[in-house]
Formats: sequence, C-alpha cells, structure tokens
Amino acid sequence: MIELLVVITIIGILAAILLPTLSKAREEARKIVCVSNLRQIGIAFNFYLDDYNGTFPLAEDPVSTSPYYWLWMGRGWRGLLMPYIQQGISSQNPSILYCSSDKTAPTQWESTSYAYSMSFYHSPEQINLMDDISYSYDSTKIVYSIPQKINRVSQSCKKVLVAEWLDNHTGGENNWWSWSGSRNYLFVDGHVQFLRAKEILPANDNWPDINFTVDGLQGKDIN
Repeated sequence: MIELLVVITIIGILAAILLPTLSKAREEARKIVCVSNLRQIGIAFNFYLDDYNGTFPLAEDPVSTSPYYWLWMGRGWRGLLMPYIQQGISSQNPSILYCSSDKTAPTQWESTSYAYSMSFYHSPEQINLMDDISYSYDSTKIVYSIPQKINRVSQSCKKVLVAEWLDNHTGGENNWWSWSGSRNYLFVDGHVQFLRAKEILPANDNWPDINFTVDGLQGKDIN
C-alpha cells in the first residue's frame, strides 16, 4: 500500500511538472500556425496588388450596415481577398483568417482573428487627423477612403499591414488599444514578427494602434 502511494505521488509530481510544459508546447505550435496564416495573407495581398495596379484593398466604410462591418476588421476585408485564398473565406470557413488560440473571435467576430490597417486606404494626411480610436468604429466619424499604392510605402519592413487584433498567445484580452500583451504582426514586405505592444511606436491616438500610424503608410510602426 505504501509503495502504491509512493508511485501515485511520483506520478502526480511528474504530471505537475510536465503539464505546463506540454501546454506551452501546444501554444507554441498554435503560434507557428498563426505566423503561417499571416504569411499566406501577405501572399493574398500581393496577388490583389498585382491585379489592381499596386493599389491596396479599399471600400467605403462601413462595408455593411446591419450590423456595421468596418473594412479594417477581418469581416470587412475578407471578401476582397476571397478570390486569392484557395479555401475561400466565410463565417463558417474562416480559413487563414482564424487563429486557433483566439477564443473570442468565434463568438464575436465570425472567427476572424486578424485586422487590416486603415493606413492603407486613407491618405497620410487623413490618418494624421484621426487622433482617437472612435474614428475606427464610430459611424458619425466616417472618413472617406482614398486609394493608396504600394509605391507610397516608405519603409515596408517597418510598416504593419495586418496583425492579430487580440494578444491571443499571451492572454487574449488586450487589443490594439492597450500597451499590454504581445501578438503577431505582418509587415508590408511579407515578414512576420511576434512583438510586445510596447515595441510598437505610439500612433496618432497615442496607442500601439497600427490603424493610425503617424504619417500612415509613409510612417513606421517599429524602430
């Protein structure tokens, strides 16, 4: 009996040691898949740019009226990229727009985990006048879209195109309007980086908010 109790105790200790390690390994695997998603999204953007003479996807906000879908949100721009993603995209089949670590998106945002910077369908002058987060969701503050071309990007390796909306891999509660958390960012040049919010430069609304990067697509999000 004593020997059995000793064995059970040892198994319990080993489980307590190994379970956090296994959980961390699973999350690292999800993060890798998320990076792959963003790289594929970057390829889809490049196909779009090729077909539209170097012009980034744009539409007038909001792109739907009931409920309001904004272009920068995943639900807003997924339709524009749909022809360039093999599996297609819908709320039932979010494909590469969904990160499996995102527990919020399936119930609130039709399983779309990534968002597209408003800097790519507004001029730098417009972006510099948008100094509050409400410009990204308030229907009384709609700023008309202006086509922006890839050749206007000043620093493609430092300007974020698309990013996870939430810090899915380090908590899942912090969004772009918080200096806490970390997430994957897709840059214009196609590379993906996992960065802390504190590594992102303050935007015009004083948050690490890639929607309102100082000078828009002619500015930068990291040093």
